[in-house]
Amino acid sequence: MVQTKKQKFAFLAFCLLPTFLVFCIFTVYPMLGGLYYSFFDWSGISSVKEFIGIDHYKRLLSDSVIPKAIFNDYFFVFVKVFGIMILSLFFAVALTQLRIKEAPFYRIVFFFPNIMSVVVIGILWQFIYDPNIGFVNGLLRAVGLEAWTRPWLGDMNWALPSIAVPAIWAGIGLFMLLLMGGITSIPKSLYEASDIDGASDWQQFWKITVPLIWPQIKTSIIYIVITSLNGSFVLVQVMTGGGPGMATEVMGSYLYQRAFEDFKFGYGAAIGVLILVVSLVSVVILQFLLKKEKVEY
Repeated sequence: MVQTKKQKFAFLAFCLLPTFLVFCIFTVYPMLGGLYYSFFDWSGISSVKEFIGIDHYKRLLSDSVIPKAIFNDYFFVFVKVFGIMILSLFFAVALTQLRIKEAPFYRIVFFFPNIMSVVVIGILWQFIYDPNIGFVNGLLRAVGLEAWTRPWLGDMNWALPSIAVPAIWAGIGLFMLLLMGGITSIPKSLYEASDIDGASDWQQFWKITVPLIWPQIKTSIIYIVITSLNGSFVLVQVMTGGGPGMATEVMGSYLYQRAFEDFKFGYGAAIGVLILVVSLVSVVILQFLLKKEKVEY
């Protein structure tokens, strides 16, 4: 019996070791490296590194760009959470409960943006927002709303919401499939019993569907928050580079500018640590806010 337990442990260790090593090399090591370099004044290319302690963190507290970047990051968080979750839930319910014959086709269509590179998505939407030949302004002119046309990505007030639209568009498919998996696992007998009791479709949605797929909803929200705080940088960098002015600056794009354009690698590493701390705090708060008793059937 003891030998069997040892064999099971050895087998599990053998299976998990490669993944653990990859995680350490590509996640843990860069995180620790970033923390280490944040204590140095270093250009990133020079062999000279000057230890300055926590000076970079003191500088973060007085950096006027940081509050703006954090605000923009959380703008993406809130817009993406509400936009993606509402649309994903709507399409998931529609494709599983309305008996649409073309449902498999629509699954592919909605999921297609998820297999596209973020860079490709950014370039595609740059063309869509182009003030002269773009689809958005072209459509507005076609329906007689030329006064509404504008340089969407060059407008201080509209640049950030304009980037949020493709971010939502690209995220719907993945979470729609996740929610569909949860919905299809709900026994049909629950809906049949509620029909007998006279429950409306709206009541079935709130009393049966949402409580029973809450784990999937919670996972989706947390994943969206993490990817928004850590991944919005790519779309911003491709579409606006943080401009116009600092209208679309996020922590990731500011890190890139300081570390790889201004060659302030140590300060960029400190911004990276800030992103990690903000992400961890956000997830901990979300775990508390979304805590709910598991509903079983």
